[in-house]
Amino acid sequence: MLNKNTILSILLIFLPISIAAHFLEWGATAVFITSGIAIIPLAAWMGTATEEIAVFVGPSLGGLLNATFGNATELIIALIALNAGLVDVVKATITGSIISNLLLVMGFSMLLGGLRYKEQEFQPVVARVNASSMNLAVIAILVPTAVDVTSTGIDESILQRLSVAVAVVLILVYGLTLLFAMKTHSYLFDVGVAELTIEETETGELIEKPIEHKPNLWLWIGVLLGVTLLVALESELLVDSLEVATTKLGLTAFFTGVIVLPVIGNAAEHATAVTVAMKNKMDLSVSVAVGSSLQIALFVAPVLVLVGWLIGQPMDLDFNPFELVAVAVAVLIANSISSDGKSNWLEGTLLLATYVVLALAFFFHPVIEGWV
Repeated sequence: MLNKNTILSILLIFLPISIAAHFLEWGATAVFITSGIAIIPLAAWMGTATEEIAVFVGPSLGGLLNATFGNATELIIALIALNAGLVDVVKATITGSIISNLLLVMGFSMLLGGLRYKEQEFQPVVARVNASSMNLAVIAILVPTAVDVTSTGIDESILQRLSVAVAVVLILVYGLTLLFAMKTHSYLFDVGVAELTIEETETGELIEKPIEHKPNLWLWIGVLLGVTLLVALESELLVDSLEVATTKLGLTAFFTGVIVLPVIGNAAEHATAVTVAMKNKMDLSVSVAVGSSLQIALFVAPVLVLVGWLIGQPMDLDFNPFELVAVAVAVLIANSISSDGKSNWLEGTLLLATYVVLALAFFFHPVIEGWV
């Protein structure tokens, strides 16, 4: 039976295939599909390299490194799309990443973990803290849209300045959440998956001890840099072919941005969350899913707003109202289900059902002015 690492290794074949599809002009659809698949194993390698470097530099700096590079793939794709002027696609990717992490990832984790174990537990205090942070994120992206909807003829530059100010607040809050998780209340987030080995003491007692692991720092730094460049290359191919390919595939850019791109960028991370849930490590699984959503809302989105402001692209936090409804629904049900610190297969099914309903709504949502 093929395991996750074997499948990801096989998918690397799409890296040269996507490049060939581009230079041999096989068509936008072929380039879009092959480059999208190629990004999946590259994102996994980026995550592995980050984790290996984190082991070497220690828990504090390592935690910061993991927090910074946790959604690097989505950030790279979004930056290239932003530079290409696909602002609506970037906004859709932000909301889609939040929705997919809270509903798709956590849903699959609770479902598959719950089928193997009757009931799984995780830290309810962490769940409540994360719920409060996600509520702030929803409010932050709701306010600029509310200002636009409730004002007549508001100037775009005003929304831009408001969004930049909100982005600064969100980044500050993100920094405080890192301080909370890695310093002042790190014991709440101690959900590591250190490998253990069984050793026998002199008295014959069997004890578990962590396996010593000393990674080659410079090797993994080189891997991280190389993979980052390849992700940027594949993202360029993906974005360049997006408009034509989605039209030929019968998809709107709205649906592609909210559903397709987040799944591509998060696939490896999704697999990790589900795998650890099936090993009864639900604390870590929830941490991956919710932590990724928080990072998108409190770090990636504000960074994109600031970058858009600097490069002259009108990137703001004025989202399509239906996107906000979808995010609010995802946060509401995810917070409701995770508040007691326990999960089962039925709760996972409810999260997945919500995701399917929202995905169908985005699929049938009429094309918005300015979208392809």
